[in-house]
Amino acid sequence: MINVYLDDVRPCPKGFKIARSVESCIKLISSAKVDTLSLDHDLGFGKPSGYEIVKFMVTNKIYAKKIIIHSANPFGRLRMFRMLQMHKPAHVELFIRPEPLFIIL
Repeated sequence: MINVYLDDVRPCPKGFKIARSVESCIKLISSAKVDTLSLDHDLGFGKPSGYEIVKFMVTNKIYAKKIIIHSANPFGRLRMFRMLQMHKPAHVELFIRPEPLFIIL
């Protein structure tokens, strides 16, 4: 089992594999069983968001054992949470744990 962290700018936590884009996240979650999946919403201007991962999971019925939405975007994280809450199997744990975004100039 692997842990996957989807984020375009935050550093990857220890014990996770980083996915910097929707495409790389889909490859990871499609190729291995995922214990914990941590999702950001905003992945760069004009790029697909973490909501695309949520839609992919719901459509393909691919879920991690535990899903954390760490996005600082209040609208985006609520949108992802609501979709997952409506469709996830009962055994999947779902959490919102927003992480602040710090940009060092």
